Amino acid sequence: MLHRKFTKNTNTAKMKAQIKWDDFDKIDIRVGTIIDARVFDKARNPAYQIWIDFGEEGIKKTSAQITNLYEVNELIGKQVLAVINFPPKQIADFMSECLLLGALGENKDVTLLSVDKPCQNGWKIS
Repeated sequence: MLHRKFTKNTNTAKMKAQIKWDDFDKIDIRVGTIIDARVFDKARNPAYQIWIDFGEEGIKKTSAQITNLYEVNELIGKQVLAVINFPPKQIADFMSECLLLGALGENKDVTLLSVDKPCQNGWKIS
């Protein structure tokens, strides 16, 4: 078994300010299933238009710059995590209603965050 020595990160220049539980509790992150995805031709940077089913929270749409790592057809049916309580944002002629969550790689490629077991659409992340 491999053991790693964990050390405290002393590089505070990259760390953001600490938040309180109340701050985190304001963010509504939910599990949803992508039900439709299309190439977003009018976006300034290559992107997809994506529709996500959040169960009782409804279907919300978003735009995501994830074209480097994902094809449209592989997104359908994928369960993802998204913030659903941002105000809507106009992107070209499309109104984004949620924010997909992903890990930002070195080349600004985004790997979507998802669950490792199937979940009910709309389940809250805590």
